Amino acid sequence: MDTFLQDLKQAFRILRSAPSFTLTAIAALAVGIGGNTAIFSVVNAVLLKPLPYPHSERLVQLLNSGPQGSAPGASVPKYNAWRTQTAALEDVTAYDFGGPGINIGGGDRPEQARGIHTSHEFFRLFGVPIVAGRAFTAEEDRPKGPNVVLISEGLWRRRFGGDSGVVGKPISLGGEPYTIIGVVGSAFDFNPTPDLFLPFQADPDSTQQAHFFTAAARLKPGVTIEQARAALRLTADEFRARFPDQLGPQNGFSVDYLQEVMVRNVRPALLVLLGAVGFVLLIACANVANLLVARSSARAREIAIRAAIGAGRWRIVRQLLTESAVLAGIGGVAGLALGGFGVRALLAVSPGNLPRIGQDGGGVGLDWNVLTFTLGASVLTGILCGLIPALHASRADLSTTIKDGGGPGGASPHRNRARNVLVVVELALAIVLLAGAGLLIRTFAALHSVAPGFDPHNVLTMDTSMTGAQFDTSAGVTDLTRRAIERMEALPGVEAAAASSYIPLEGGLGLPFNIVGRQRAEGPSDGGAGWAYVTPHFFDVFRERVVRGRAFTERDTTGAPGVVIVNEAFERRYWRSGNPLGQQIVIGPGMGPAFEEPAREVVGVVADARDGGLNSDPQPQMFVPVAQVKDSVLALNNRFMPLTWALRTSMNPLATVAAAQGIFKEIADLPMGHPRTMEEVVARSTAGDRFNTLLLGVFATVAILLAAIGLYGLMAYAVEQRTVEFGIRMALGAAPASLRNMVVKQAMKLAIAGTVAGSIAAFGLTRFMASLLFQVSASDPIVFTASAALLTGVMLVASYLPARRAIRIDPLAALRHP
Repeated sequence: MDTFLQDLKQAFRILRSAPSFTLTAIAALAVGIGGNTAIFSVVNAVLLKPLPYPHSERLVQLLNSGPQGSAPGASVPKYNAWRTQTAALEDVTAYDFGGPGINIGGGDRPEQARGIHTSHEFFRLFGVPIVAGRAFTAEEDRPKGPNVVLISEGLWRRRFGGDSGVVGKPISLGGEPYTIIGVVGSAFDFNPTPDLFLPFQADPDSTQQAHFFTAAARLKPGVTIEQARAALRLTADEFRARFPDQLGPQNGFSVDYLQEVMVRNVRPALLVLLGAVGFVLLIACANVANLLVARSSARAREIAIRAAIGAGRWRIVRQLLTESAVLAGIGGVAGLALGGFGVRALLAVSPGNLPRIGQDGGGVGLDWNVLTFTLGASVLTGILCGLIPALHASRADLSTTIKDGGGPGGASPHRNRARNVLVVVELALAIVLLAGAGLLIRTFAALHSVAPGFDPHNVLTMDTSMTGAQFDTSAGVTDLTRRAIERMEALPGVEAAAASSYIPLEGGLGLPFNIVGRQRAEGPSDGGAGWAYVTPHFFDVFRERVVRGRAFTERDTTGAPGVVIVNEAFERRYWRSGNPLGQQIVIGPGMGPAFEEPAREVVGVVADARDGGLNSDPQPQMFVPVAQVKDSVLALNNRFMPLTWALRTSMNPLATVAAAQGIFKEIADLPMGHPRTMEEVVARSTAGDRFNTLLLGVFATVAILLAAIGLYGLMAYAVEQRTVEFGIRMALGAAPASLRNMVVKQAMKLAIAGTVAGSIAAFGLTRFMASLLFQVSASDPIVFTASAALLTGVMLVASYLPARRAIRIDPLAALRHP
């Protein structure tokens, strides 16, 4: 212990004696450790921390499986089938995610609040804290049960002032009276955060096959995930026997851990970013190791004298490792502080699609996992930085070192080789990061060059919850939309207005269909496609071109013949030869009585628009007039899907928000919220790619700077070592240009070696980024060539500065150099 304290005191004394070296090393380590701490904090919150629910390690999501993989989504008959697996599962729960708002009426304070429908098991499965009142009972969760609701603590305080007597009070939701039976505590962590919890009231005898919610459960104690999957395969066989048209022979049911399903879309990007920032830390370590090797050369005489008076090799190594550990420890503390700032900066630019980060990023912060990671990173950094310099310093030849005086000229070839290797490693890691950043930049550029199929400029969108009996009929919705659109289109600057169940880039529902007169090969339908109901002028608002046939008009009413418009992707897939105009299709076959309807005539083909995102190819899409939607379908959609209003303007679209909201309040006395421009929607659709590109670009920039500093430091040190040699050469008549080229050539050999090694490594590692790329190969030659050229150019500049210093050496002064 006394020896350790002695080493520690000696380390602090030596580091204090060289403040410039110490501050430079600490700054490099703080950047590397801080970046890793920031990224790991997000990875920890999203991927590693257990879900904040009881027995979260046994929580599972129920899935539909098929040749293309598995995905959540449930119909009421499927949910009822899954509930029978009581040997493997418990607390099987149905829940939707609601729309952007359920209209809360009453007095002068109407508002939209997010509400979800849940089965009564939801509260037990997720351990929902009830701070007042109670949860649903099984009787209240049955069809035609009473109108009861739980409210969030936030809504309770905001709307009811935290009134302790709120339980039992009425509240108007969608124009219907409900009774408040409980208050859910703010500690409940659920995304998105709901304000209202309404009973699901699933019909146990339902045959309706619409997928509009998800289901979760908990594995019974002692049941493995594989046993649950085997049980669900049997359930799928039983379901297929009961509903032969609803589950194909290659499709079935499966289950996976809830946490895995929640994070699987963001896992690849987070792991790539964690690996990238890990490379930055390795580059920082190589830089500091280079500084330590250089410093050990200056201390060679000191180390040789200590060895001569009896200090063993391990004693010297331990002292030097203690110095690097002190550096890493101070860098770790600074990195922890820098990481806390970095987390806030990350969340400020995050794309908003990261699950589990909580409200305003409250779920991301310092905990024991992050502290342990930072401690481990600091310890590992100390070892990586100090081991090579310590081993090299301890191998010095005593007589030669003492005789040479320990000056710069006495540096051993081993130290030079070590420094060269470290610089090559830095350059190789930098080229990997450059290539990764280049691929994401190319992806981002490709996304921005994609034609979305619509014109997003000067388009405003807003949402309205249409819950309430008065809107459960197509006649009620049609009358409302007709009157509202007439008034909106009369506003100054409004060119066209429409309403729809969907907007481009955000997708929508999908339904099966049959083509009348076409023989099916197998299965219940000829195929599936996106489905949306729209009002006339919808295609005018988005300037989607009708390439054949016609758009909808005010004559496409409830009593008129049923019509449908399809997009070009639909035509390409299902009418590879021939013209769909005049053909008939039946939408929703086998979906149950709520969806059964007569055949519709295809009256138009509209140009493709990117429905699922700019990085997704257009998929088949069907549009029907809102006036011709079945009442039962509207009633179901209104439960969880808002009606979206879209206005094309000749001015700033946000300037029309207040006027449009005023019109709608006059007509329907309902709030119209969530105002956005379509340009915001487009920007949000690429936010994840922008986030990944920004971070990897920052890491690559830091890597280049660190690598350039490392090469510059190496060449400056080499010039210092060879001062006498250069003086002699110049005294003998050597041209300055030849000396400059000698230094640059030595540096570029290292740069080329690092570039080649890094390119080979990048060729293998960038394949892990394939899922993040769009219209660019993971081995794109343009990116690899540009990365190599950029790094070589930066290294050329970094080597040129020491080379200029070499040619300015005074021969007489150089000959007097010790």
